[in-house]
Amino acid sequence: MTIQLDCFYSLSSPWAYFAGPQLQDIVRRHQVQLVLKPYDFQAVVAKTGGIPIRTRPEPRRAYHDEELARWGQYLGMPVTVQPKHYPRYSVADPDWNKYAGWMVIAAQQQGLDAFVLSHALLRALWAEERDTSQPDVRIAIANDNGYDGAALHALERAPATLNQYAEYSAEAERLGVFGAPTFVLDGVRYWGQDRLAFVDRALERLRT
Repeated sequence: MTIQLDCFYSLSSPWAYFAGPQLQDIVRRHQVQLVLKPYDFQAVVAKTGGIPIRTRPEPRRAYHDEELARWGQYLGMPVTVQPKHYPRYSVADPDWNKYAGWMVIAAQQQGLDAFVLSHALLRALWAEERDTSQPDVRIAIANDNGYDGAALHALERAPATLNQYAEYSAEAERLGVFGAPTFVLDGVRYWGQDRLAFVDRALERLRT
């Protein structure tokens, strides 16, 4: 029996970026089916109790930056604490971080392993100072990682893609997801990349 591990997240989450290598290792070792579930973070967490970074007081924002730097050093992963293409205070385009999520969903719907694409998009935003809200950037990232970027971009706004995104968002709200990334295994939530050790242990128990 194949075990499914769901990952609810936003393609603008630095914590989802940090989770990448650990998550990939866990999926490979336990031979689980990873389902990436980008969801409408801003809409859902307002209903489930999450607090987006741009709505937090400045001391909380400053601490968030400190934590990013600490975790980046600890994990040995490059990170730009305040990337220039992450809208820290206001958002001109409310869909700016949805486009990349739609591309990931499109790849997954085509039967492709979307994990590599997802991590590359997150890395581009948080370590490479690239604007993943721009179509040409997403297409180039996809191409560089072995996907057909133009084909995936063409599917970003397809009804099947947008319907899936809406379904993931509704599911996240129903499950009480209030952060990113949140992993759901056998009906149990694990919020944050720093909880992946618990996911690992839970999978070990399920396997045995």
